[in-house]
Amino acid sequence: MKKETIIRGILLITILGGIYIFKTPLAKFLTEHINPEEKINDTLVHNSYFENKNYKYVQLTNDFTPYNKQDLINIFYTVFNAGMKEFTFYCSDTYQDCIKDVDTISNDRVLLSDISNFINPYNTFKDVETTRYESSGKVTIFVNYIYSQETIAKIQEKIQEIIKEKITDDMKVEDKIKTIHDYIIENTKYDSKKSDENISKYQSTIAYGPLFEGYGLCSGYADAMKLFLNALEIPSIKIASENHIWNLVYVDGVWYHLDLTWDDPVLDNGKEIIDYEYYLITTEELYSKDDKQHFFN
Repeated sequence: MKKETIIRGILLITILGGIYIFKTPLAKFLTEHINPEEKINDTLVHNSYFENKNYKYVQLTNDFTPYNKQDLINIFYTVFNAGMKEFTFYCSDTYQDCIKDVDTISNDRVLLSDISNFINPYNTFKDVETTRYESSGKVTIFVNYIYSQETIAKIQEKIQEIIKEKITDDMKVEDKIKTIHDYIIENTKYDSKKSDENISKYQSTIAYGPLFEGYGLCSGYADAMKLFLNALEIPSIKIASENHIWNLVYVDGVWYHLDLTWDDPVLDNGKEIIDYEYYLITTEELYSKDDKQHFFN
């Protein structure tokens, strides 16, 4: 009996010693294999609004073991772009700052906003939460998206209705853009109450506001225009400064800026007009205006 107790004691010390020495790989093994209810993502399942596009700033990835901060940013971009509500991955054992960088990214509103500019508006999000386990390097991303499926269905139907009514196949690309630019501005007022007094009466921060309620903020104008451009298969992304957002459109090999918010000025006399000062202009032309709102990284 005494001998069995000693052997058990030795085995316990050996196990505890192994856990201490190899705590990260062992914890990782336990999480993956001992708990059969938990499955770690091997592949990414995306929704129908996924855009299979890479940029210098962010790239899609199928390697979900990050080794540096850019790898992490690419994972976040890929998850958002796919419309996934939850996704789990592991940091590499050699990436010492991984958990710290996960915290930095998930709490950096400017960085998250920049990433969201490269994805379909329907996959843009309200906020992001993460759970982190220091010992195993496990990270789970939880994403709360802005657009509901009901809202998306209504917007999609409205966009197709407007395109059918106003766009013809023989129109030049510039004419199609101008037609939609004018339609949104003619049917939308800038939501000054939300902007100046934070009174939320309309869904003006998303495309629903301009298309159904007649009110928008810059993000609502930009989302609406982006969704029309997607439907018309005209390449574009959203682009942002510190406190403003607009569209960047690719026409005949050149990227042009398109800002519907600033082309829909708020006049003191209440008169409604359409301006074209920010309609398909180059970056050089944009910066020459020196308006303090369009300087971007």
